[in-house]
Amino acid sequence: MICKQFNLVWRNYLKYNPDKAIIAFVLLINFLGSNCSAIAQGKDYPSITAEKNGTPNLFSPDPIIDYTWSDPKASDGMETYQLSPKSWTVSNTRNFNMSDFKLNHSIIVNGEGDIRFDFGQNNAGWLEFDSPDQIGSVEMSISEYNETPDYPANYPTKTARPKKYGNTYRLELNPELYEGVRFGWIHVRSFSKTWRITSVRLICQTKPVNYKGRFSCSDTTLTRIWYTGAYTVKLNLLKDYLGAILMNRGDRFSWTGDAHPAQAASMVAFGNFDFIKKNIEYTSTQSNGIRSYALYWVLSLIDYYRYTGDTETLNNYIANVCVKLDDAYKVYGTDPNLEFFGWDERLGSGFEHPNLPEPQNAYKMLSIRAWNEFSEAMATCGRKDLQEKYRGYATEKILELKKTHEWYHSFGLHAGADAITTNLLNDKEKKAIYNRNFTDRVNRVSYSPFNQYFVIQAFARMNKYDEALSSIRDLWGGQLRYGGTTFFEDYRPSWNSVISTNGPVPNNQCGFTSLCHPWGAGVTKWLSEEVLGIKPTAPGFTTFDILPHLGRTLTDVSGRTPTPLGDISANFDILTGLSVISTPAGSIGRIGIPKAEKKISRITINGKLAWDGKYHSVSGVSAAREDTHFLYFTGVRHGTYKIVTTYLGNTPKYPEPIEQYPAKFMGMDTTTSGNWGKIFGKDGYVLCNYNGAGVDKRALPSYVSAVSYYKVKGNGEPLNTVWEPKTNDQRALAPDAGNGTPRTASCLYSADADQIGYTFTCTIDIKGVKNHQVSLYFVDWDKKRRKISVEMFDAATSNLIAPVKIVENSIGGTYLKFAYNKSVKFRINMVRGDNAVLNGIFFDPVSSNKPIRQERSGY
Repeated sequence: MICKQFNLVWRNYLKYNPDKAIIAFVLLINFLGSNCSAIAQGKDYPSITAEKNGTPNLFSPDPIIDYTWSDPKASDGMETYQLSPKSWTVSNTRNFNMSDFKLNHSIIVNGEGDIRFDFGQNNAGWLEFDSPDQIGSVEMSISEYNETPDYPANYPTKTARPKKYGNTYRLELNPELYEGVRFGWIHVRSFSKTWRITSVRLICQTKPVNYKGRFSCSDTTLTRIWYTGAYTVKLNLLKDYLGAILMNRGDRFSWTGDAHPAQAASMVAFGNFDFIKKNIEYTSTQSNGIRSYALYWVLSLIDYYRYTGDTETLNNYIANVCVKLDDAYKVYGTDPNLEFFGWDERLGSGFEHPNLPEPQNAYKMLSIRAWNEFSEAMATCGRKDLQEKYRGYATEKILELKKTHEWYHSFGLHAGADAITTNLLNDKEKKAIYNRNFTDRVNRVSYSPFNQYFVIQAFARMNKYDEALSSIRDLWGGQLRYGGTTFFEDYRPSWNSVISTNGPVPNNQCGFTSLCHPWGAGVTKWLSEEVLGIKPTAPGFTTFDILPHLGRTLTDVSGRTPTPLGDISANFDILTGLSVISTPAGSIGRIGIPKAEKKISRITINGKLAWDGKYHSVSGVSAAREDTHFLYFTGVRHGTYKIVTTYLGNTPKYPEPIEQYPAKFMGMDTTTSGNWGKIFGKDGYVLCNYNGAGVDKRALPSYVSAVSYYKVKGNGEPLNTVWEPKTNDQRALAPDAGNGTPRTASCLYSADADQIGYTFTCTIDIKGVKNHQVSLYFVDWDKKRRKISVEMFDAATSNLIAPVKIVENSIGGTYLKFAYNKSVKFRINMVRGDNAVLNGIFFDPVSSNKPIRQERSGY
């Protein structure tokens, strides 16, 4: 009961006063820490009841994917299994004798230091070790990346002294115990005599669930992506609902909107429809104070209905849905007071600026989509009144928009994607939106895998499958190349150039970035529906399509989708021409043999001629027809079909677009330090907070009309620092171009007391069209081991215009130099250390004013 009350209080704080939510969280954690010891000690879930069945899937990160339960149900409780470390490192080999650890799990401790254990993949669990004779001071840590988390004091810690239960030492960081854990540490803080560790393990929790779905294709990255998405969801399947995050950050309950892609992935991977129904019920009265999330809940209900045919559940929620959809109609065309639409800069950076035109336009399109899809659902269950009402809403608003020529001209990537997924645009409109927002390889990728789910849906509805797969390889494949085994809350592909494998990632407007967030798993459903091609065309798969879209880069795909009638499986290989399809009783479907831009001359089904330019009757198939993309067999009844296709010609190669950035990174300077005169600032400068009280010392060039900041103040008071007002230290910026002394060591920083307060922005308004060099100066004056990431955006579009850069080891001072010809916005993010700082901005001419573009061939 206490923990339920905590969730309710937290949600209310987050909805009505998000800036104070983390404070409430910390206070409640302190309270729960002293009142939930029974919960902590009672976390001994039953051991896993599944049985090993087969061999591990090499494309899946799930360590127990080869285990199955006999009959898992939504009502099942949590179970546990144990994992041993895959590898380990020590800070001092003399102090830790690991020679017997691999065989007998034994470590001899001979002194102080640290042992880091890598468990091979992210897990939902808690860390323990056994010792019969431990002595001295010991702490333990866990992390999703390969360094101990470096969080401020007002944030839940990931390092603590373990609690002792007999000879077992358990790291208990919260009442629920579990966290996202890939790496664990034992820190020996003091030592008096030799002692032994006899076992180190993770106790991992799991909801009983089986992989009923499957996916494989000729691109192993896409296969890994499918299974990684499924595993990400599996780790967040809790006893009573689908959690939203593994990290104990205060938002681990089921967020209504976050759950939409997670539930979608869960249905195709696990077929756990009863659990999805349970989570839909759990979230039915919640919107988390976010209007768009109410509409995503409606889309989740429709998804569930399409996959299950559960008309009773749909009917039970009709009144609930109507309230949500009518509210969207009421605020359409007004200020919808959006609280959140996504972490992407173009969507207002989460809770920072959610009412920008782009998220408002996206919300309009989302509303039209929800009205239209609910209308279609009502048509299938006989509610003609509601079918007409909500079809009328959608038609009214889309026709109203179309009265304006190029009504979509101000739409960015996200509003454009939501417009296309309404299914109410003509080819001309889709082409214009595609050319405007979907051809830039960098900026057709959203910062959030959640929002990218809707972008790849739009790609599919424009028949741009190669482009969709390219963006999937960049966003989700990039997370795998980083070393991820679950999908992240946020990610930029250019991180991989500046972050080591499994290294700490930037923390920005989302707070401390989770590396296991199931809202990023929508790609799993997309791959099943669009690449494998299996999707329902009537509720419950009574009718279905199997239309594989391999594009120009794939040669085969195979997999299985669970349905209430039984599994549908398909295998297509356009090199051999062999396809095998299996469908369950009670269903009838359409199978499309992909042309892959080749010509089909002949097809046999189960050994009999079915096509040689015209259809020949075969058992189980009613008819055949063709278009540009497929040869369709229709009226396909229950059975197994071996289909052999003879192709003529070749599939063209896909011309992968080059990654291009309109701004240019001009380099890093770690030698000039605070002596900027004659090197930087020839056109002008800003010395941040040089005069104290938040007042810069400025000499702006004529082409800069303003320099402004966001999130460097809190509670009406300046949150900035003058470390030393009069110093001769050369790291401090000189007061002018003469590089004289005394100097002021000052900075701006963000330190809001909330979970999204460790980032700030600097916007520079530039006039004219000439290229200019803008340099940012950073110094870790007080040696807080700061590591800072810098993002550069076009100030007008919020498009990313340069790769993300990392500043570290800046005790002596570091300059980052960029060149661009328009207004820019820099986001300064913390990676490590107490906070991110900015010390100075310098303006200089560039030698050439030719257009600047930076290119890379890929990630």
